[in-house]
Amino acid sequence: MHTFESHIRSVPDFPKPGIIFKDISPLLAERFPEVIEAMSQGIDWDSIDLVIGIESRGFILGAAMAQLKGKGFVPMRKKGKLPPRVIAESYSLEYGTDTLEMIVNEKPARVVLVDDVLATGGTLRAAMKLCTNNNYDVKAMALLINLTFLNKFKEEGLPVLATLNY
Repeated sequence: MHTFESHIRSVPDFPKPGIIFKDISPLLAERFPEVIEAMSQGIDWDSIDLVIGIESRGFILGAAMAQLKGKGFVPMRKKGKLPPRVIAESYSLEYGTDTLEMIVNEKPARVVLVDDVLATGGTLRAAMKLCTNNNYDVKAMALLINLTFLNKFKEEGLPVLATLNY
């Protein structure tokens, strides 16, 4: 049994008043291999071709999961960070709006989406839509933390695998 919670720092009023930021930096510094192993559980890796990591902490977690499981890795970036041709999806989040982009993909693939924290769900919903519109079939979503009190993913029947639930 892992005790990851004690290594996560809650930072009040960041990045704006009213938001409690979950800082996973101490956890990654002290328990990184265990975190990646835990996040990789519950996924049918035989049905996965690629791991897609959502910028920016999803890069760290997703790339390590891809390495562990012998899969390729694809970055999903914020607007303007990838060379053309890209496909984009804009979304709202608890403290503003943003846009995710991916390089245009012609070859269908089965993927797992990886990110650090699921809060209201705007980023993850946009990532799912972006994948669907870019020939990627999302088979699983792996998260380090799911702030269940802020989203309805479970009630909507969406397949979220979270290592920690708050």
